[in-house]
Amino acid sequence: MQNWINSALTILVKDLNLEVRSRYAINTVLVFVLTSTLVILFAVGADDLSDQIISGLIWIIVLFAALSTLARSFVSEAERGTMDLLRLHTRGNEVLAGKLIFNFLLTLVVTIPAFFIFFLLLDVTIHNFGLLVTAIILGTAGLAGVSTLLGALISQASRKGTIFSVISLPLLVPLILLLVRVTEAAITTEHIGGTSEDILAIIGFGGTTITASFILFEYIWQD
Repeated sequence: MQNWINSALTILVKDLNLEVRSRYAINTVLVFVLTSTLVILFAVGADDLSDQIISGLIWIIVLFAALSTLARSFVSEAERGTMDLLRLHTRGNEVLAGKLIFNFLLTLVVTIPAFFIFFLLLDVTIHNFGLLVTAIILGTAGLAGVSTLLGALISQASRKGTIFSVISLPLLVPLILLLVRVTEAAITTEHIGGTSEDILAIIGFGGTTITASFILFEYIWQD
């Protein structure tokens, strides 16, 4: 067990060091978030947006920002030719665990500033901060779980970005719809029923995708 944890942490630290040196994903995503928010602000105006629309827009921004970066965790290994080296020295589940934690942390680093910038520029008041934090953490876990497995699937494909977006969007739409409802409940003064059920559904989604990832990844890794 200790060797498994050490190997997963080694993969995590390697990816973190590469991201800190390049800062490609973080810089790209933050510019995308800021640009998207400014376009919404100037084109529509904060006063014309309801809480439901605001909740939907922020998660759409986070979704497309995540899609532009999360697939690279495995794609970069294929591009650098280090995938075979990992296969020789590390088991599949250890690699998946390290990549999954990295994608979770990367998405969280992106999502928190995205919400801060979006809510600040649109002057959004948060009425239930704990509920919003819950939505962000659970949503980040769900996004990371789906994206990590799909990133491994498309890492050997010729048109990685296009394939990743096409196969990931249908899987992530139900998660985004649930997150929009929970986020709306966190920023609105009106009572929205079914929030507890939505949170349980998000937990179920994340748990199912992460579990499926560990079950299926060994077959992907061996091929």
